[in-house]
Amino acid sequence: MKKQMLMTLVASCVVTLAAQSAFAQNLAVVNGKPIPKSRIDQLQAQMAKAGRPATPDMQSQLKEEVIAREVFVQEAEKRGLAGSEDFKVQMELARQGLLIRELFADWQKKNPVTDAEAKAEYDKYVAAAGGKEYHAHHILVEKEDEAKAIIAQLKKGGKFEDIAKKQSKDPGSGQQGGDLGFANPANYVKEFSDALVALKKGQITETPVKTQFGYHIIRLDEVRDAKLPPFEQVKPQVVQQLQQQKLSAYQADLRAKAKVE
Repeated sequence: MKKQMLMTLVASCVVTLAAQSAFAQNLAVVNGKPIPKSRIDQLQAQMAKAGRPATPDMQSQLKEEVIAREVFVQEAEKRGLAGSEDFKVQMELARQGLLIRELFADWQKKNPVTDAEAKAEYDKYVAAAGGKEYHAHHILVEKEDEAKAIIAQLKKGGKFEDIAKKQSKDPGSGQQGGDLGFANPANYVKEFSDALVALKKGQITETPVKTQFGYHIIRLDEVRDAKLPPFEQVKPQVVQQLQQQKLSAYQADLRAKAKVE
């Protein structure tokens, strides 16, 4: 009799320990359904992937989030929403989006931008910059006669900055007295660029410069060697740009190879 009671007690303890062990593996039990602790790990992984890593003090918030999601999902399933056509369409679109994202992420991981590629792209930009930057002021108007009248006014001693503030149609520089700051001439349209580089320091264009934007009066203030940031400083931006270019080329290649009937 004592032996039988002992065996019953042991069995009861084993069942209790097993239940406690199973419960320890769960985050919670919602309406009788166990929620594994791995749900928090999955949520944290997704947050980290999105660039928002979870901090240790967020654990209680994450637990509440996982529990709330389970409560809402159970209610949606109880109402039969998982079987609706709209839900199925959204699930298919979500599946496609996730697969496409994983495809591109996998391709970029296997085809990274090398340091040599990034440096070559930087050197190409440096060469295109031409080594010089021009500081200029300009006044933009709609009509040629108006531009000629301003040039005549400047020759009589009119102040460039004051006229620009009153008459320039350029919303970016007009209120700054026509100041364009330092820039590479290649940043401007060809007609403007050609007229700018032909000027000497302190000189104003003798005739209006016509571009797609209207008529310009340009004054060259200063020329200096281009001050470009060092490669290491802009390397992350260069790499990001090249990654996007390579990915776009990969996407175009897949589309071109696809047999579409």
